[in-house]
This record gives sequence, structure tokens and C-alpha cells, in this order.
Amino acid sequence: MRAEKGRTTGPACRICRTAITPSGRGRPPLYCSRSCQAKAYRRRRRPVPPESEQPAASDAQGRRRRQIAEALWRIAAERGLHAASLREVAAEAGGSLRAVQYHFTTKHQLLVDALHLLHEENERIARSRVDHDPADPRALLRAVLEEFLPVDAQRATALRVFAAYYARSLTDPALAEVFLPAEQPLERLVADLIGAAQAAGRTAPGLDAWREADLLVSGAVGLGGDVLHGRRGLDDVRRTLDYHLDRLFAG
Repeated sequence: MRAEKGRTTGPACRICRTAITPSGRGRPPLYCSRSCQAKAYRRRRRPVPPESEQPAASDAQGRRRRQIAEALWRIAAERGLHAASLREVAAEAGGSLRAVQYHFTTKHQLLVDALHLLHEENERIARSRVDHDPADPRALLRAVLEEFLPVDAQRATALRVFAAYYARSLTDPALAEVFLPAEQPLERLVADLIGAAQAAGRTAPGLDAWREADLLVSGAVGLGGDVLHGRRGLDDVRRTLDYHLDRLFAG
């Protein structure tokens, strides 16, 4: 078989376009190897979204995945994760069920990936807000703890979504691994801030930075939940946090 200018002059594999030599018996082969035949099978099995919803590039795919995740967050915040079926998420995102399945093949994959995206989004926004002077460790620690409180619509929605995930993670080990990572990054961040203040002689003597961080993070999260439920007011919760920070920085 002879190729000219990148073209084959006979049958070509439907996957890799390699020229195929006809055997002369039966129907001509469609693929050059079992590997290409397997690739063709996988492509047929994978859902394909309508042409109008097919991403043009990786950045477009990322944006569409983000839109679908945001739709899941809105449903979780308003009605809980049990209401977030793929069909409901598709309707909330303004797309088709096939388009959602193209990006997330199962609901569980959507839940896990959307939780990863929520962590990344919260960290990005928090970093843009926490801009206090590092030379003032108390103000910096106060700003970090305030991220656990529903002081605006974005943080209130995020706390509601995390509450929905918390309930689900109690019976889903894969979600629990993402929701409560073993390395405890939030507690470690607060412990590092307290430790740095200790090293500078800015705290009360004899503190265990890790134990203090554990109490502050769990307390701020619980108080934020109380504000969401209307059990406490935001000003009252802030006074409680200030009380504990004054105790830490009494030195």
C-alpha cells in the first residue's frame, strides 16, 4: 500500500488512520489492531453531549465543570444533597443530562469533584480577603476565624453546602476523606499563627498551640452554624471569639 501527501490509497483504520491491507476474504477490517478496536468501543460507550454543548478547549471544559458544580452547590444550600440528582443539577445549570454525564459520569463523582472545587474556591476567596498585617498576629488570626462565620452571602452559602456535605460524609468514606482530610490544614494554619506569635513573645505563657487551634477552629465552625440557625447573633459570636483571643494574647 502506498501513501502520498499524508493520504492512504486504500482502507485506513478508523482510529489511527494507519493503512490496512485487505485480506481478500470477507468484509474488510475497520481497525488495524485490537487496541484501536478497543478505543473505538470506549468512544461509543462514552456519552457525547449535543454539539452546541461540546467544549472547544480545556478551559471551556473547566468553565462548564465549574458551572455544573455551582449548580450543585445552590441545590445543596437550599434543599440538601439528597435533592441534587443529576437531572436536577442539569436543570439548575441550564444544560442537558447528557452534558452533565459527559463531565461527571456518576452522581458520586460529581459530589466528590464539586467538594474539591468548593475547597479551592473558598481558599482562593479567603486569601484575597485575609490581608491583615502579619506583624499583628491577633488581627490576622481574627480574620482567619471570621472566614468560618456567615458574615456575607458567599460565606453563608458555603457554610450551608459544607453542612450538607457533613451529613453525607458520615456514611460516605470517599466524601469524608475530602471533607475532613487527615492532615487538618485549617487547624495547622491556626496553630502555626499561634506558634509564630508565641515565638515573638506575643501570647500568654504555657500555651499548647495545637490544642488552642483545635478549640478555636471547632468553636468558630460551631458558632457559625449557630448563626445560620438563628440561635446566636453575629455580633455576639464575634464577642465570644474576641474573648478567647484576648485570653491567648494576654501576654
